[in-house]
Amino acid sequence: MESMNEIKRDTLGALISQGKRGDGRGMLDYRKINVQGGILQNPEGSAIVSIGKSQVMAGIKFDIAKPFPDRPKEGVLSTSADLLPLASHLFETGPPSDEAIELARVVDRGIRSANIIDLSSFYIDDEKVLAVYIDLFILDHDGNLIDTAALAAMGALLSARMPKVEEGKIIRGEFTGKVPIKEKVVTCTFGKLGDKAFLDPSLDEEKGMDCRLTLATTPGHLCAAQKGGWGAVSEKDLMELFDISLEKGKELRALLND
Repeated sequence: MESMNEIKRDTLGALISQGKRGDGRGMLDYRKINVQGGILQNPEGSAIVSIGKSQVMAGIKFDIAKPFPDRPKEGVLSTSADLLPLASHLFETGPPSDEAIELARVVDRGIRSANIIDLSSFYIDDEKVLAVYIDLFILDHDGNLIDTAALAAMGALLSARMPKVEEGKIIRGEFTGKVPIKEKVVTCTFGKLGDKAFLDPSLDEEKGMDCRLTLATTPGHLCAAQKGGWGAVSEKDLMELFDISLEKGKELRALLND
């Protein structure tokens, strides 16, 4: 496997140095993106998103929970990711892998840092708050799962309905309207090899690149950032990629229906 990755790295390096990519895309082009919201009947919200051949389904569920001790007047937001073995030979059954935990945390951080949900409105009493759970299911893996999962989570939230709550209990099947969402937060993930950066790395590119940088944005604002891999990103590169993320974020948000 390591020898194969070295071959991929050499091939990728030769292409990237010339400003080319294996699938013919430009350095700052996404693969084809498809977003479908509200696809499932039972969750409060749902969406399925594909970027190229990568595909992620997201579901939203509400429940009653105890507030966190450090946030006693706020509801709970929790994100989890399940890397289904059917999606890739790289995934195995069992407890969440480091990759699954990182994926969930990066998606969660973008949503949480952007404050797109008023969690204080989920307060019921000192012992009870509403909890919103975002479950991500990886259906097919061909690179850039972060952007795919982030779009799926956002699409599911935009389709989500607020459950009716009476006497501290959720009345299942009854709703009070859509979940209030202040902004649409999206992520743009870049691969970097040497001094070259490229958007939306495919799986082959991920195996050969030095590092990965994900930037979560709302219109005009950077909400969160996450770097993976051993390579470095300079301050100059970071500012350039931030500007690109703001522009590409407009394209991604246009794909999300309220």
